[in-house]
Parts: sequence; C-alpha cells; structure tokens
Amino acid sequence: MKPYLSVVIPSYNEETNIRLGALEKVNRYLTQQTYTWEVIIVDDGSKDASPALLEAFARANAGFRVIHNPHMGKAGTVVSGVAAAKGSIVLFSDLDQATPMAELEKLLPYFARGKNIVIGSRNGNREGAPFSRIIMARGFMFLRGLFLGLKGITDTQCGFKAFEANVAKKIFSKLRLYGRPQKTQGAMVTAGFDIEVLFLAKQLGYSIQEVPVEWHYVETRRVNPIKDSLQGLRDILLIRWNAMRGKYR
Repeated sequence: MKPYLSVVIPSYNEETNIRLGALEKVNRYLTQQTYTWEVIIVDDGSKDASPALLEAFARANAGFRVIHNPHMGKAGTVVSGVAAAKGSIVLFSDLDQATPMAELEKLLPYFARGKNIVIGSRNGNREGAPFSRIIMARGFMFLRGLFLGLKGITDTQCGFKAFEANVAKKIFSKLRLYGRPQKTQGAMVTAGFDIEVLFLAKQLGYSIQEVPVEWHYVETRRVNPIKDSLQGLRDILLIRWNAMRGKYR
C-alpha cells in the first residue's frame, strides 16, 4: 500500500543520538497515527557505528528502511531519500529531533488547505542557540532578501520541511547547485541547499506556508560559523547567477 507520509532522515555520524533514543521517539509518534507511513534513513557514509545501528533499528521496527550513500553532505542524503520516497507527502527531518516529530501535526493540515509546501520556522524560538548562530541566521535573512527576493520566508534553514511528493520530485529534478550530489570530505551542512529548494519553489509558483515549530538547539560540530557563512553567501550568489542565465526555467 502506498503510504500517506514519507519521512526522510539524513544521518552522518549520528551514533550518539541513535543510542540516546532519537529514532525511538520518531517511531513512538508515528505508530500512534492513523495514516500509513514510511521512514527512510539515508546514511551519509558515516565513519562511526551509525550504519550498523541504523540497520539493526530498521530490522526491529516495521516501516523503517536504510539507504547507504557515500559521503555527499546533507543535500545528497535528502535528494536520495526524496527520490526513494513513496508517500503522498514527504517530510525531511533531522535525526537529532531538534524539532520533535510531533510538530508534524502543525504542518499537515495546510496541505488540505491547498498548500504545496509547508516548512517549520524557528524564528523567535531558537532555544539554547548560541549568539553566533543567531547572528548567522539574521545575516542569511538579509542576504536572501537582497539577492534572491525570498520575501515572506523568515527561516529557510529549519530542518523540518514537508512537500507534496510530486512537487518535491519536480523541484529536486531542477536543482543546479545540489541536484547532482558529489562525494565530499568532512561534514557538510550545505545551507545553500534549502535556499535553492525554496527559491525554485517560488520560481515554479508553488504555494509555501511557514509554520512556527518547537525547536531546541542541539550541539554539533558540523556547523562552522565562518566557513558555513562564506559558503552560504557563495551559494546565494550562484543561485542568483543561475537564475539570471535561465538555468531554473
């Protein structure tokens, strides 16, 4: 049976969060729902015990499956997961559950109201986030508006986004910066991925609803304020350049 919901969860060296029960929380919530669902966990070439732990969890819990990728960064894992998704609605969510899966209840009703994409927003609710992350977020907001005109979206980077499946697959097929994932070195958050996805959604005329969600800061070594800010600026400029050359038509 085709599931109503597909949840795509990227995983890179998530042994600690897996052992702390992050996936049990996802399973506990979903098994209480009346709709059908699947969870696709995409391992991003992890170097720790994550791959084995994920396989063991999927064997023990119906509805979960694991895809193993070479290391390509978060964009590559999400692209792979969305391509494999079978549900009518596709959500991608971080494994650490910084936004708890129960927040999905706030997003789903908007699809019945005609929205194509519903995204979580942490604006005004970045509990525990260090000052450097807040400054990064505000800088990103300014640059997105200046170069890409992404008005009306205050938080492009929250890792809790839901799409109508056909919409997600069409958008992802048109990505230029992150549509053809390549192997990489080290952890990559690839902030430009979310921006390119939402920019394309706007270009294609899809309706987007931003919804405030609960979010808790989870310490991670994957975010480097200086390096990631520079890469984010580079991606914004490249998206603008691609748009000027008609690459997103």
